[in-house]
Amino acid sequence: MDILVTGFAGFIGFHITKKLLNKKINVIGIDNFNSYYDVNLKKDRLRELEILSKRNNCSSKFYTLDISNFKDLKDLFQGCKIKFVINLAGQAGVRYSTINPMSYVQSNLVGFSNILECCRIFNVEHLLYASSSSVYGGNEKIPFSEIDSIDHPVSLYAASKRSNELMAHSYSHIYNLPTTGLRFFTVYGPWGRPDMALSLFTKSILEGEPIQVFNNGNMVRDFTYIDDVVESIYRLIFKKALPDNNFDPKNPKPMTSWAPYRIFNIGNSEPVLLMNYIKAIEDCLNIKAKKEFLPLQPGDVPKTFADGDLLEKYIQFKPKTSVLIGIKNFIDWYKNYYQIN
Repeated sequence: MDILVTGFAGFIGFHITKKLLNKKINVIGIDNFNSYYDVNLKKDRLRELEILSKRNNCSSKFYTLDISNFKDLKDLFQGCKIKFVINLAGQAGVRYSTINPMSYVQSNLVGFSNILECCRIFNVEHLLYASSSSVYGGNEKIPFSEIDSIDHPVSLYAASKRSNELMAHSYSHIYNLPTTGLRFFTVYGPWGRPDMALSLFTKSILEGEPIQVFNNGNMVRDFTYIDDVVESIYRLIFKKALPDNNFDPKNPKPMTSWAPYRIFNIGNSEPVLLMNYIKAIEDCLNIKAKKEFLPLQPGDVPKTFADGDLLEKYIQFKPKTSVLIGIKNFIDWYKNYYQIN
């Protein structure tokens, strides 16, 4: 029995695959190795995983495959005994969705529908899939709770992730497929994506270039460290979504259902001012950043803050790594990876 991880060469996919391999669980990994950011970073992640798989005597296999290609995906399922799927493949990035929206349609909508259909055909026991805190859109009620209405996305990326949640519910209802959606809140840490703020800020500060500070610095983010995210995913894999026996269709709550369906926030629940985040990076590097203050960008929201009570009660775990520790771990990795003294 294998666990399929889609997007295994991506940031979160790489780390959850490492966790599974360290538990001596076989992984079937697929990734399309697209050029949204440096492919060499993805290839280096792959090398790390291949070494780890061999060291732990796992018969894991890693393939180049795009989830938007239904035939190739179906052939993969047919040749493996996949009972659990962690779908982390998809086009990332809020701002990029304002520039290249069709890539989100192809990957996040067509690709996810292919994942759902293969899970149905091959009787997958549990599908976990990446959603996003972006689904909360223009909401100003803080903290963001899974019971909140999320009908006002402010980017196509957010709309595609909300669509995934609705698509998953239809499969949970019609085909009794257990599905669990994971609303990630600003995940960061070692091996992080180069297009994320922490990587961009660190690179620019080290090179003496100004950093772009959006919304004139008046941004708040619920930064969530990668190890906490991975632990949350791992605890959810084998805890299959079940029907909520207390679900009231006259007063429906969006995070559960009469079907085997669940939605969870995965956030640190300790929002941090962007300027304080930058200060922590400056302190860790011992370099003062040059700052270019800019307005709020299209698709961005000024504040995110996760209500994590539902997740904590469900898996007896709460993300807890402080930003100071998380940033230090990232910068230690960054200097080592890019060979910076």
